Amino acid sequence: MSGWMSWFAGKKDTREGARDAIVGLRQQLLMLEKKEEHLNKKIEEEMKKAKANATSNKRLAMAALRQKKAHENELDRIAGTRLTLETQVNAIESANLNAETMVAMKKGADALKGIHSNLTAEGVDATMDKIREQMDLTNEISDAISNPVGMGIVLDEDDLKEELEALEQEQLDDRLAGADRVPSHIPTSPVGQTAGRVNNAAQAEEDDEEAQLRQLQAELAM
Repeated sequence: MSGWMSWFAGKKDTREGARDAIVGLRQQLLMLEKKEEHLNKKIEEEMKKAKANATSNKRLAMAALRQKKAHENELDRIAGTRLTLETQVNAIESANLNAETMVAMKKGADALKGIHSNLTAEGVDATMDKIREQMDLTNEISDAISNPVGMGIVLDEDDLKEELEALEQEQLDDRLAGADRVPSHIPTSPVGQTAGRVNNAAQAEEDDEEAQLRQLQAELAM
């Protein structure tokens, strides 16, 4: 606990230190800006003095130019100092941003580590296997529910084919037996039967198979 508090306190001190440094540097930059404004005014004054005495009092004009040059040199030094301070401010701000970014990234990494602490590849695979088993069971239950009652009887297709063949053979046997039972005489047409039926019966008697059967019956009767 103490280590965590000290780490947190250290991070807090670092952030506060960076903020204080940036505030101090910017205050110094403001002072330098005011100093630059003052020097620019002095340079303008010395330049006006030199111009005013350029012909009437050369000694005073030269003194004004020397003072103007001194102010310009001081202005150059301030410009260099300002550039150094601004570079330092930018560096501190960038470093502070990087530090805050790293803190945020470390928190994200710790969060991921905490999430994955109870997760392993084997555990994930086992969970997925359980899910697949339950899905298969769900599909089986759905299939069972969707089947109507009494439709679960399994029929042997081979038995059905054999039964169908037996029925076909039975019908064929009946047809052959009917062909063998031919009447020995042709019944006479009743009185009043139309000429069309007589003609149909006569045509039927002339059938080849019936003619052969009658011939065979006549030979057996002799």
